[in-house]
Amino acid sequence: MPLPSLTDPLRVTLTPKKLKTGIGSTVILSCALSGSPEYVIRWYRNTDLVAVDDYISIRGISNETLLITAAQKSHSGAYQCFATRKSQTAQDFSIITLEDGTPRIVSSFSEKVVNPGEQFSLMCAAKGAPPPTVTWALDDEPIPRDSGHRSNQYTMSDGTTVSHMNVSGPQIKDGGVYRCTARNSVGSAEYQARINVRGPPSIRAMKNITAVAGRDTFINCRVIGYPYYSIKWYKDSLLLPDNHRQVVFENGTLKLMDVQKGMDEGEYLCSVLIQPQLSISQSVHVTVKVPPLIQPFEFPPASIGQLLYIPCVVSSGDMPIHITWRKDGHVILSGSGVTIESKEFMSSLQISSVSLKHNGNYTCIASNDAATVSRERQLIVRVPPRFVVQPNNQDGIYGKAGVLNCSVDGYPPPKVMWKHAKGSGNPQQYHPIPLTGRIQILPNSSLLIRHVLEEDIGYYLCQASNGVGTDISKSMFLTVKIPAMITSHPNTTIAIKGQTKELNCTARGERPIIIRWEKGDTVIDPDRNMRYAITTKDNGDEVISTLKLKPADRGDSVFFSCHAINSYGEDRGLIQLTVQEPPDPPELEIREVKARSMNLRWTQRFDGNSIITGFDIEYKNKSDSWDFKQSTRNISPTINQANIVDLHPASVYSIRMYSFNKIGRSEPSKELTISTEEAAPDGPPMDVTLQPITSQSIQVTWKAPKKELQNGVIRGYQIGYRENSPGSNGQYSIVEMKATGDSEVYTLDNLKKFAQYGVVVQAFNRAGTGPSSSEINATTLEDVPSQPPENVRAISITSDVAVISWSEPPRSTLNGVLKGYRVIFWSLYMDGEWGEMQNITTTRERVELRGMEKFTNYSVQVLAYTQAGDGVRSSVLYIQTKEDIPGPPAGIKAVPSSASSVVVSWLPPAKPNGIIRKYTIFCSSPGSGEYETSPDQLFYRIAHLNRGQQYLLWVAAVTSAGRGNISEKVTIEPAGKAPAKIISFGGTVTTPWMKDVRLPCNSVGEPVPAIKWTKDSEDSAIPVTVDGHRLIQANGTLVLRSVKAEDSGYYTCTATNTWGFDTIIINLLVQVPPDQPRLTVSKTSASSITLAWIPGDNGGSSIRGFVLQYSVDNSEEWKDVFISSSERSFKLESLKCGTWYKVKLAAKNSVGAGRISEIIEAKTHGREPSFSKDQHLFTHINSTHARLNLQGWSSGGCPITAIVLEYRPKGNWVWQSLRTNSSSEVFLTELREATWYELRMKACNSAGCGNETAQFATLDYDGSTIPPIKSAQGEGDDVKKLFTIACPVILATLGVALLFIIRKKRKEKRLKRLRGEMGSSSRTRRASSSWVSAGKAAIPCSPECWAPMDGLWASRCLQCLTRERFEIHFPCTGDDKATIPVTDTEFSQAVNPQSFCTGVSLHHPALIQNTGPLIDMSDIRPGTNPVSRKSVKSAHSTRNRYSSQWTLTKCQASTPARTLTSDWRTVGSQHGITVTESDSYSASLSQDTDKGRNSMVSTESASSTYEELARAYEHAKLEEQLQHAKFEITECFISDSSSDQMTTGTTDNADSMTSMSTPSEPGICRFTASPPKPQDSERGKGVAVPIPHRASKSRFPWDLWGSCPSSRTLPMPGPAGPAPAPAAGTAPAPPVPAEPPVPAGAAAEARVPTHSKVGGSRDSLLEMSTSGVGRSQKQGAGAYSKSYTLV
Repeated sequence: MPLPSLTDPLRVTLTPKKLKTGIGSTVILSCALSGSPEYVIRWYRNTDLVAVDDYISIRGISNETLLITAAQKSHSGAYQCFATRKSQTAQDFSIITLEDGTPRIVSSFSEKVVNPGEQFSLMCAAKGAPPPTVTWALDDEPIPRDSGHRSNQYTMSDGTTVSHMNVSGPQIKDGGVYRCTARNSVGSAEYQARINVRGPPSIRAMKNITAVAGRDTFINCRVIGYPYYSIKWYKDSLLLPDNHRQVVFENGTLKLMDVQKGMDEGEYLCSVLIQPQLSISQSVHVTVKVPPLIQPFEFPPASIGQLLYIPCVVSSGDMPIHITWRKDGHVILSGSGVTIESKEFMSSLQISSVSLKHNGNYTCIASNDAATVSRERQLIVRVPPRFVVQPNNQDGIYGKAGVLNCSVDGYPPPKVMWKHAKGSGNPQQYHPIPLTGRIQILPNSSLLIRHVLEEDIGYYLCQASNGVGTDISKSMFLTVKIPAMITSHPNTTIAIKGQTKELNCTARGERPIIIRWEKGDTVIDPDRNMRYAITTKDNGDEVISTLKLKPADRGDSVFFSCHAINSYGEDRGLIQLTVQEPPDPPELEIREVKARSMNLRWTQRFDGNSIITGFDIEYKNKSDSWDFKQSTRNISPTINQANIVDLHPASVYSIRMYSFNKIGRSEPSKELTISTEEAAPDGPPMDVTLQPITSQSIQVTWKAPKKELQNGVIRGYQIGYRENSPGSNGQYSIVEMKATGDSEVYTLDNLKKFAQYGVVVQAFNRAGTGPSSSEINATTLEDVPSQPPENVRAISITSDVAVISWSEPPRSTLNGVLKGYRVIFWSLYMDGEWGEMQNITTTRERVELRGMEKFTNYSVQVLAYTQAGDGVRSSVLYIQTKEDIPGPPAGIKAVPSSASSVVVSWLPPAKPNGIIRKYTIFCSSPGSGEYETSPDQLFYRIAHLNRGQQYLLWVAAVTSAGRGNISEKVTIEPAGKAPAKIISFGGTVTTPWMKDVRLPCNSVGEPVPAIKWTKDSEDSAIPVTVDGHRLIQANGTLVLRSVKAEDSGYYTCTATNTWGFDTIIINLLVQVPPDQPRLTVSKTSASSITLAWIPGDNGGSSIRGFVLQYSVDNSEEWKDVFISSSERSFKLESLKCGTWYKVKLAAKNSVGAGRISEIIEAKTHGREPSFSKDQHLFTHINSTHARLNLQGWSSGGCPITAIVLEYRPKGNWVWQSLRTNSSSEVFLTELREATWYELRMKACNSAGCGNETAQFATLDYDGSTIPPIKSAQGEGDDVKKLFTIACPVILATLGVALLFIIRKKRKEKRLKRLRGEMGSSSRTRRASSSWVSAGKAAIPCSPECWAPMDGLWASRCLQCLTRERFEIHFPCTGDDKATIPVTDTEFSQAVNPQSFCTGVSLHHPALIQNTGPLIDMSDIRPGTNPVSRKSVKSAHSTRNRYSSQWTLTKCQASTPARTLTSDWRTVGSQHGITVTESDSYSASLSQDTDKGRNSMVSTESASSTYEELARAYEHAKLEEQLQHAKFEITECFISDSSSDQMTTGTTDNADSMTSMSTPSEPGICRFTASPPKPQDSERGKGVAVPIPHRASKSRFPWDLWGSCPSSRTLPMPGPAGPAPAPAAGTAPAPPVPAEPPVPAGAAAEARVPTHSKVGGSRDSLLEMSTSGVGRSQKQGAGAYSKSYTLV
């Protein structure tokens, strides 16, 4: 159907909304419209239509602009713009206010005195409407605009005009009277004041002045310069003023008021006294002009045709005088009967024949050089009345409106009076007509009679008079004609069905009269319908017509009308006939059926035209006859619904109804059949028991209610639980679960710890929820306290004793029975390192710590513990023990410095036990004694000793507590020769990185020794070179600036002179931030994730703590959690249910925060809601209502927060929406009967939203169902189906063909490249024999490939590999396997159950060079470039370079998982161990991307030391996922030589793992936790581990059926060794005919240079679908496994 046309609503906007301006200004109003352009605009002022005149004009295409020019006061008011379009009207208004806008000065300047060159500014502000313009004058002359005089003007928001006159560098001539004048269209205003500029006074030349007699005149003495004594005015040698009309102001201005010609005209002298006896003067002549004076004149009364002569005489004024005439503001020109005659001082106006057009205002205007004056008078021409339209005889129709025409004119306008004389004869006497609402006089003097009556017959007289001449009048006769009228008829009448009925109608009016009968809109013709008869008779001046009905029927209950018609009109009488009969049976419908009741509603369609007096309802069992019915009698007629109760559930009933009126009883209604519904269970669940599982969970078990009390099929259960501890609100929390059988189990999670809970259980079926079981109680298990002890205090008692006290944590946070307290404390040394962490357990709230180190800072924490373990630690509290006497100096040296002196040096005490105040040096020789030095000086020169005599020396330190223990005693004697000796001490120096370090090397000797520093390398000592990083000071101290890890090592200082040398060795240890921890997920729940980790290298400084960061997967808002250094696991709580989270961890030591761990992902338990197909959605549907059962929604483990329902009739566009939080029942009301509806539902929780759609149909009004909607099949349906099927097939075929072509071209390119490289075998022959021999043991080729053919074995091997359909992607070494995911299809091809794991280990050599930047590959993220994450590492033996290794493995068909492992190995040798950092992970394949994220099932890591491997072993045994795992341990021996052999690749042709030398250390090489049993695999759900390296989407079609053996290790040559023929990452891949086409994106080429990416889908490793778990169970794989290897 076509869409209806839409019309935008009409909108009007009038601008401006409010305007205030002055008289004489221009006003513009704009009316803007939006909507359809078909509109009409009208303008109104104060509700009156605006008329266009000389001031107002309306402009624009649609009259949208109103323009008022030279606005007057009368133009003020409210203006409206009305727009009309058909039936739409819109308007807007604006308020215009016009006020007297004559300017006025509101702010001005004052007189002042300025110096020459002193800039000044004058301000003048004025108001007016419109805003005035300000001009400036100096001594009555305009001020020119130049560089010295600048003026500006602006208007403020309140309408004030502000003007400034700025005078820069004023001179004497710039002095004088300044005047500002404000002018607008209304008038002007001015202000003036004198500005004096210092300088010799003088008077400007003065111009003669013309004054107007009778007005005021100002004469300024134009004095410039200052100072002066006075200004005086003289006239005729007389000092002014000499009369009351003269005023002399202080500034020298003379004012003449009411100027008179004879007295004031003449010469005026301005005299300025500039010195006591010296004056200057200037004269000015004043001429007085007299303005004209018009004598008064008046217009006499005039009549039409008269002659008129009016003189205008000027009685005084200077000649010449010019006189003109105007009429109504327009100049009068001679002609058209008007003559103007003018003389020297007179002008006359002559009209030869006066007429109405001469009415108006006449103005005589006289002007001369002095002024212009005028006088105005009005001419009124009087005209006697006369008829314009005369009255004439006319007819009037009774009841209609009539107008008696009469129109007159004259001046003044005549007054019209109407009179009336009744009767049709000659009029005897006229009477004035009273003007009422029915009779009115129109503006044109005609008489209006709104409703003509018979009494209006007679003569009418129209009489007019205006006081000019005689009155006039004219009479006319009005005849009234009577139209046909119905005078009598019944309005309503009643008939009984089947009986005869007569209807009468009476009419009157001018004859002849015709009467016609109609039924509704149909004319009754008795000749055609024999059931009707019509008779008519005269009765005086009336006519009576009768309609007879034989007999009356239901169809006669309508309106009958009789129509009377004559020549002057017609009339109609309506008669409502009501035919009464017994009512129709009611229409009965079932609104609602329950288990034991039903709700009926009925509609009484036809009541028989009589009020219903009652209803009867009858019902029975369907199988019984109506003789056994049950009934409800005499139901009130005001009720239209009823409830039938006490029915039996699941029974079938028949129901019918009767209705009654005063005529009788109706027939029975249509019989309806209904079935009652199921009822809610009548019994509670049985044998409810509770079993606490954890500190936050309780397991509930029960059995179903008794069978006879279930009242239907039990669909599920509601478990209500509440906390019964003091202070709880006592309200139950409800969870639901589906029924699974006769016995049920449910675990309540997220409960409070160590709290008592009461639990009840209710069963529910489709009908509802049954009674609850009796409440039983259980208490959750204990947990660790969640808050630390309060009010922790620490007091130092002595130098080794401190007292710690605290108070108990809040009872609500103990989460169990308090067992005691644990005090943890550790020392903090001056170098930033921490001492060993100690703890003391006690049950009291106070403990005394003894044996503490003296004068040492300690950190103290206190925790409470329960049976479940340790609680939260308190905040760290710091305390320092008191001072004590110091220990002995850590070392002492004495060396001779000359024949009479020695130098003794020492080290500070290892335990100073306080602040060292001084050192005391003792000398035991007679004559010697004690010497003291400051605490900063660690050496002392003792002089005046005897040569050849031995002295015994020792040193002691002194603190505030006293002298400490003495050092060792050394013997020394002065010597004539002073060989070089170093008085500084060697040892170990520890420092954080990026700090400046000083390594002292102070020496003595004669001559002065030369100092040399070296640093130990692997085989030799390298001299320390001085550069921007290293500096050797004059005293021998080596300064290292901003030390880094590579600065660590042994430094040797050598002092040499003629008589000998001395050395010291200093071991420098540089502390760096800790390495990244290895982070894993050990457990997840609906609201928590438990994490575990193994710390990395601490960087040479103990770890202070950990920073854990986590965020929602699709968010970058990270939250921080700070964790103690002793913790190795943490539980993130209060998380969103069914949500993915990202987690990362970093360790901190005294240097700072270390590298962040790999970001891992984990998901809390739960999923989005889903609707069970087993549940019936609709429990009841009738014609207008539908009841929905929402219990079919499964929460997915996360509470449902909202359910949104949308429904609409089929074919309708608009959805009706309904939102609910209920999960039981919802009603859809006000539905259309017999209509198909579409329904869509969306249920949401924190994990997401689930959707469900359905269709349903309401019942017909009689309770019957309607047929389904049949879609009309068109002729093109078969073509559409064929097109729908064929399109995907064609697209898939084209895609496969395209992929096959691409793959074929790539293989051809690789073969071409491989043949080209094979041709360069001459370069291969130059490979070293060691590389050749080592390579033969590693390349996985057939035996025939290993025939000794000199240097050509590599080419033969490549040919062999090509023949055996291997694709070489990397150079290879090592035997730690890392597997790459492959598809199920690839695994199923040509793999029998007996096939074994084969693979090629490929080693990349680019990262094991001895030079160049180091690349830290342990921080690679999926899809990132490792080169962009470079970090420089130490070249020291403890900081090794990294290499990378991949192993591709394809196992037998029973292998449960296909994995990709990347191994980043540190190459180096330390105590026979190859240090390795490795991460490897396994992933089960999953078809579903989202569900597949749960498929992370195992981890594999490598350790660098036996201790780390042992810790990993102990940690793995504690993991929940490995509780059922079987641990296998492999022991081995690793020697130093084997490590060298594995890493350098320069040994003989032998397997590096089998050619070990003498074992140096036994230990665990590897342990593996085998997967748990299949039935335990559920424990691994939701477990996730880090994802540092994800599998790419590339597929490697390795052929497993070649004769090559399993993978071996190929040691690669060093940097000087030759490279193999196929470069890394570029080896070509031979074609594989047996392989099917690879899917899109599965490129058979994998290049791994130093910046290789190992990436892929982020969803491929971190989800576990139900199907994925099922496959793992079938294959015997567990949900989680762990493997660690020491290499």
